[in-house]
Amino acid sequence: MHRLELRLPDQVPFAAGGFDAMGPMSRADYPHRHTFYEIVHVVEGTGAHVIDAERYDVRPAQLGVILPGQVHWWEGVRGLEGSLVLFTPEFLVDGPDDLGLLRRLGERPWVDLDGAAHERTSLLMGELAEEYRSGADGFAGVLRSLLHVLLVRAARVPGGRVVAPSQGLAGDFLRIVAEAGGGGVSVRECAGRLGVTPGYLNEVVRGATGRTPAALLREARVREAQRLLVATSLSVRQVAARVGFDDPAYFCRFFRREVGASPGGFRKHHERPVPSIEADAPPA
Repeated sequence: MHRLELRLPDQVPFAAGGFDAMGPMSRADYPHRHTFYEIVHVVEGTGAHVIDAERYDVRPAQLGVILPGQVHWWEGVRGLEGSLVLFTPEFLVDGPDDLGLLRRLGERPWVDLDGAAHERTSLLMGELAEEYRSGADGFAGVLRSLLHVLLVRAARVPGGRVVAPSQGLAGDFLRIVAEAGGGGVSVRECAGRLGVTPGYLNEVVRGATGRTPAALLREARVREAQRLLVATSLSVRQVAARVGFDDPAYFCRFFRREVGASPGGFRKHHERPVPSIEADAPPA
């Protein structure tokens, strides 16, 4: 688990710059996850980027979005160059629209940029890095404003449906889903935390997302199980417990129904000859 090292003395939970400026971990070739968001603009290189077991060929110019908790790594990359923006959820505490945009962008995490979009993205990434390095008065507000522009423009890039950011009850439900991390929370429990009935929650969330709360919770459990199987050495029984299943046999039936493979078969298909990371390891 990688955590964002804060810059002293300002302690702003944000960083921006090129791959070299961010250090060797920015090109990590082993499965890992973050407690922060990462936006990456790739301008040179070959190879692949893997996000939650999905492989995306590196074919510059491209823009990627990695959400907190997702497992990712660079695979067989050569000549990888570009820039990154890293920030914690707390950095956008006053920007619920931006959190919604990030959730939507996370559903299409790797997009190709045409010449015009590449140029605009390069300028914004450069401004973010320069503002971060300068640390001038009011720079945190400028960083948030520039980041908002980057997210809005990223949502306009062809190749994915642009969806208005989730707000209100639906947005609050999606935040609970993200925080639970596939931990087995129920629709009834979510409704209770939000102070509404399960029926009303179902109506609002379905209207905002096109999917039921139960389906979204089920997808979150499947994604978390896949992450744990790919990126940790936990047993199937331990993975089942992590995602809220007391009965490993029932978990195996659930996983096969949703994924089309057994947990063991899925793990074997995604085996890599590198050391695995431990889930939720304490900070070094």
